Amino acid sequence: MEQIILTDDYQCKRPSVATIGFFDGVHRGHRFLIESVVREAEKHSLASMVITFDCHPRRVLGSEYNPRLLSTNNEKAKLLSKTGIEQCVVLPFSEEMARLTAYDFMKKILKELLGVKVLVIGYDNRFGHNRSEGFDDYVRHGREMGIEVLPSQSFRLHGIDVSSSVIRSLLGEGEIEMAEQCLGYPYFFSGKVVGGHRIGRELGFPTANIEPENMLKIIPAPGVYSVKVRMEGRRETKHAMMNIGTRPTFDGSEQSLEVHIFDFNGDIYGCRISVAFMHKIRNEKRFASKEALMEQLEKDAETAKESFR
Repeated sequence: MEQIILTDDYQCKRPSVATIGFFDGVHRGHRFLIESVVREAEKHSLASMVITFDCHPRRVLGSEYNPRLLSTNNEKAKLLSKTGIEQCVVLPFSEEMARLTAYDFMKKILKELLGVKVLVIGYDNRFGHNRSEGFDDYVRHGREMGIEVLPSQSFRLHGIDVSSSVIRSLLGEGEIEMAEQCLGYPYFFSGKVVGGHRIGRELGFPTANIEPENMLKIIPAPGVYSVKVRMEGRRETKHAMMNIGTRPTFDGSEQSLEVHIFDFNGDIYGCRISVAFMHKIRNEKRFASKEALMEQLEKDAETAKESFR
């Protein structure tokens, strides 16, 4: 997949069938849409193209709602590269771009800069100033400037229209397995192992405390999870259990992300680590004593190991 950072002097090499969106997480709904773009491109002997943005538009527009993200830009690019799409164009989203009407966006960027011949629109996608226009308007504008505009249906799973916002809600509720079904892969994040309070070591469960690499990525709901971890520079994937929470038994107040890696005792301070969520074991809970917590951690470990079997 060719990745293109769009500039004003970009020269289109080949006309394309394209779709546009932020594509956060590149989930199954996105891949369903992209598959239709690839098919349409093959039918017309054109290039297949995904057009996305370098940041979530809501962050530029100063919206009260700024969603946590499912993927970083690098992660999104890697996920898109596995879809069979030929080109990924990244638009630097700015206030100036936000002021473009749908007509001007289609004419100046899609037609004149990118050479789009066919535009496939996701079922819930709107673009242009204030998102005030819809599919029928895009069809009318396209007809005038020589762009065929086609609709794409939603991807439904268990009666749900799969979307990034739905998946964010699932992760926020700790619904890890359903989020994985919607994504098509286990949700993951990466970070650096940093020093912690060393409470886990006292309890017989030494943990790696993780500082997220990108603070914009969503962290699942507090609780204990079975996870798979991969450490930078090591090929193997390790089984582990993870606690997300504030350590209420020890009157903690700040959220911590702690991973206990099974059958491992190496020094990984400063190491970059990737964590993939597999199963939620239980909610966060305050225990009456350290001993009660230790007993529960033994049960959690058994539950986690059983989930991998």
